[in-house]
Amino acid sequence: MERTVFPFGEAPKKGDRTVETIFIKGVRILDPAQGRDEMGNILITDGKIAAVGQVAQPDGAQIIDGTGLCASPGFVDIHVHLRDPGFTHKEDIFSGCRAAAAGGFTAVACMPNTNPPLDTPQSLTQLLERAKAADARIYPVAAITRGQQGAELCDYPALQAAGAVAISDDGRPVKNAAIMEEAMKQAYALHLSVISHCEDLDIIDGGIIHKGSVSEELGVKGMDRASEDSVTAREIALAAATGTAIHIAHVSTQGSVALIRDAKRRGVQVTCETAPHYMLLTHEELRRRDANWRMNPPLREREDCQAIVEGVRDGTIDAIITDHAPHAPQEKADFLKAPNGIIGLETSFAASCTALVKTGVISLSRLVELMAVAPRRILNLPGESLRVGQPADITIFDPGEEWTFTLEDIRSKSRNTPFLGMTFTGKVKYTLLEGRITYQDK
Repeated sequence: MERTVFPFGEAPKKGDRTVETIFIKGVRILDPAQGRDEMGNILITDGKIAAVGQVAQPDGAQIIDGTGLCASPGFVDIHVHLRDPGFTHKEDIFSGCRAAAAGGFTAVACMPNTNPPLDTPQSLTQLLERAKAADARIYPVAAITRGQQGAELCDYPALQAAGAVAISDDGRPVKNAAIMEEAMKQAYALHLSVISHCEDLDIIDGGIIHKGSVSEELGVKGMDRASEDSVTAREIALAAATGTAIHIAHVSTQGSVALIRDAKRRGVQVTCETAPHYMLLTHEELRRRDANWRMNPPLREREDCQAIVEGVRDGTIDAIITDHAPHAPQEKADFLKAPNGIIGLETSFAASCTALVKTGVISLSRLVELMAVAPRRILNLPGESLRVGQPADITIFDPGEEWTFTLEDIRSKSRNTPFLGMTFTGKVKYTLLEGRITYQDK
């Protein structure tokens, strides 16, 4: 039986979950942008932060007991694939934002590799109009080239006017260096971030997992580290030569970390991101021949994981993202033919807290910076702190709660995750978007 797939997902039926006054009581307030780490209360009135600190409890407010919990600015994921329009059997803007809310995210930046791609003002306008009903803010990342074909630059001023916060051909690299250089120049003049998918497709040559001992053992084509490292080096060289800026997506290799660290020391305007799976998992997992452990870039080796963690620790890596990439079960069924990608919104905070805070690599405040503050600074987004008068976009979490991730915890339409059955330390308890509770842990 064929399934009818509409170009966009269906909007949820919205109930009125907004309360005029919410009082978050006795919570640890983590606000790195203001240098705050203290116990106190947060008062929310009409969707905005009305007071923070030693605030008296008003009559008639809805109370959220913050005992043992932390409150921070809402998390932001600047690298998400919502699959909408064109692939809504995998995900749509509403299911994707429900998954985001369950992970503590109040905003996501969605990538343009949809069908059709997000390469016109009209496509952005339509997306943003529908996104008003979603459980997270959506910030569109528009395409660098028309149709993401790597040949003709898009109209960046028009895309920015329509709501684009960045440009990227993510899912594919921009192969021609001259085209990428011109894109970087034009975007820099507009203060528009450029996000690079660093991959040399000629080096990849059909590889599906990391090139190494496991790919050899399984007899499948591997994806050499040189594919990522060579394009990372190219983007850094272009930024340095032109005096522009570049943001490197989903860093997975020790080589890329070293290149970015050196570039930052030299004053090159380069930022980068990584995902929790590149800190916790290695290519050894692929021995199970399960496509839910296949993504792009692929899981690499233990020394790569260690380099990623060290890059987070020393500040080389600026932000944590998910690269949330939903695929339907039937698409992931064949290990050799399955598309790359995993979901990650529901597990990002927990996996990162487990990998970085529980192990003592970084502080809890630093994790909030990586997930809430730095992502906003990279894309010039508002809301990086819990200042009075700001919209009440707030994440409340228990940093010490141990829990096991199960199918019941997934809000995404898709189930392609390597984390099922894994026990984490750190759990999101509430997510608030403009004072509306979009997620509450049961």
